[in-house]
Amino acid sequence: MATVKQPAHNASTVTVPTSTMTETIENAGVVQKAATPVPELHPQWHSLDLAALLAQPTAFLSISQNNSLYSPKGAQARERQWERPTLENTVKVAVAARRAGAKFFWIGYDVFRQSYPKTSLDEAQYRTWYEPYKHWSDEQKRWDGELVDELKALQQPEDVTFFETAHQSSFIGTTLPFYLSRWGIRTLVITGIHLDWCIEGNARAARDHGLNPIVIGDAAACQHQEDEPAALRRINTFFAPVISADTSVRLLDRAIALRAARSPQASLEITAKP
Repeated sequence: MATVKQPAHNASTVTVPTSTMTETIENAGVVQKAATPVPELHPQWHSLDLAALLAQPTAFLSISQNNSLYSPKGAQARERQWERPTLENTVKVAVAARRAGAKFFWIGYDVFRQSYPKTSLDEAQYRTWYEPYKHWSDEQKRWDGELVDELKALQQPEDVTFFETAHQSSFIGTTLPFYLSRWGIRTLVITGIHLDWCIEGNARAARDHGLNPIVIGDAAACQHQEDEPAALRRINTFFAPVISADTSVRLLDRAIALRAARSPQASLEITAKP
């Protein structure tokens, strides 16, 4: 079978079947689309030790993974994001990140932005998002923006939860920069939706804030899946390493081992966490 190679940094090469690009699976009448293949790590990132970056103070960012997108009852249900594997891949990475002692940020994105401060362009654009649902109750709107249940189950009391207020950046108008600075965070692991909007926008912003973003390509998605290869290639080429969920899990586990080698007591504290 033909393969697309994604180098696992400073380790053996990972291979991904190219057939996954178009493969769909019928499961109890529900179509499950395979993830768009993660591109080869761009050569410019080959000199990086990604596990070492993840051994630094790290934060896991889940962006816009809410009922609006993952439920057939959501305002953005037309995208049918539940048919793609981004959610299960996010869970996989989140569990590994928790094991590695990462800080967690659950970042929502609300389409009901009537009360947000807006420019003329914002007003025109946001109106097209919420006007079709103006008959919805306040309770329906609140539910629409909530974190999806699969990720709610992973939340811990110390995690940070907030909504983006800017157009595509979690760094503007939120407490994110404050927390990252106070916690000394150096590396960000980013998952969520939309890949060519908030994920790319936050990867760009992270670089400009002096951080090291790593985007999990198969735990992120565009509105239209056909747009994903170009978005993944653009992010990987210009802004951040793009890796798969499986690769990130291995790297996060290696990061634990690296910290253990440096400070056995610190590793014991991390692995002892529930």
